[in-house]
Amino acid sequence: MKLKYINEIKKLESLPKVVNLFSKKEIQNILEFYGSLPVTVHNKKQNVIKKRWIQNYNKNLDNFYISKLKEVLNDFKMDNLKSEKDEDFFGLIQESFSPIKLHVDSGFDENSIIYKQTLVPLTPFGETVIFQNRWYDGSTMLTNNKDELKIKPKHKGQNDRSSKHLNLYNNENFDPVVHKKYLSHIDINNLKGLKTLMIYKWKLGDILIFDRTNIHCSSCNIEKHKIGLTTFTKK
Repeated sequence: MKLKYINEIKKLESLPKVVNLFSKKEIQNILEFYGSLPVTVHNKKQNVIKKRWIQNYNKNLDNFYISKLKEVLNDFKMDNLKSEKDEDFFGLIQESFSPIKLHVDSGFDENSIIYKQTLVPLTPFGETVIFQNRWYDGSTMLTNNKDELKIKPKHKGQNDRSSKHLNLYNNENFDPVVHKKYLSHIDINNLKGLKTLMIYKWKLGDILIFDRTNIHCSSCNIEKHKIGLTTFTKK
């Protein structure tokens, strides 16, 4: 799937930024909310538990979170899929026990003008690696693993698999020092042509904001587990 409005999307792109936005109590409220939500997906292969932020499950927290997002994003629309009632989910809270590999969250609608995604750490230790390289197809796991490339999405909301990134960015060898320190969970040959833009070290109270066209992943460094709230937006 190729995004149709690439020029409009590019006009909205900017460098990643981090804003200290939440108090300790506010983070604790979101974490307790996570505990009360039903599990959406328990992906044992990826070793991750995913829970969607269901609208109207806690209306006060809904209003609080949207007001916080407006402080840093201004005008936006949600792009997190919808419930059976056709209501926007407000985000995805993921509890990861293993690091998430290379991917891009560019959406599932070729007609969307995708905007920013945000990450709110709900546990104190974690690292997110953002690359300079951009992707203008739909949401995709980027891999050179032949078995993974055979996996096809079974329904809307599942990422495609592709190795096309290896032919887009000049095929230059990835920095072995950065690989050893942050990305040892990924085959270094799957990182050819990629350049690191930011290595964000999680901090409670922060919100990380970056373009949905940025290729990114978790670092290999994890302590037991980590929990983060991700929200996807469009114009």
